[in-house]
Amino acid sequence: MLTIPQELVDKIVAHARADHPDEACGVIAGRDGVPERFIPMENAERSPTFYRFDSMEQFRVWREMDERDEEPVVIYHSHTATEAYPSRTDVAYASEPYAHYVLVSTRDEDKVEFRSYRIVDGEITEEEVRFVP
Repeated sequence: MLTIPQELVDKIVAHARADHPDEACGVIAGRDGVPERFIPMENAERSPTFYRFDSMEQFRVWREMDERDEEPVVIYHSHTATEAYPSRTDVAYASEPYAHYVLVSTRDEDKVEFRSYRIVDGEITEEEVRFVP
């Protein structure tokens, strides 16, 4: 189960809506599996159907997390025209076995579709999300 502060959820959703019609992406860093610090990242693809972290930005962010004794607790991105469910490409690129992979769909501007998954060895497991104040 992912337990996440509503403030971070709001930031993820705002980032997803701001980058629409392109996919948004980023990380929530934290310690001991607790999401704490919002890190929006650039979608190097600038695409409505695909995202990729810029390799230099990713290197910098991961190095900064190491220096701060943090880990990528949440890796998030948006889907602009489909449900918030991992695509085959998302599964292929999932390389952090302890991360929560959050997807937000921006296909409906009046509805928030926010879902979390564990992706390990190509297996997708949806998990409950608990929003806390």
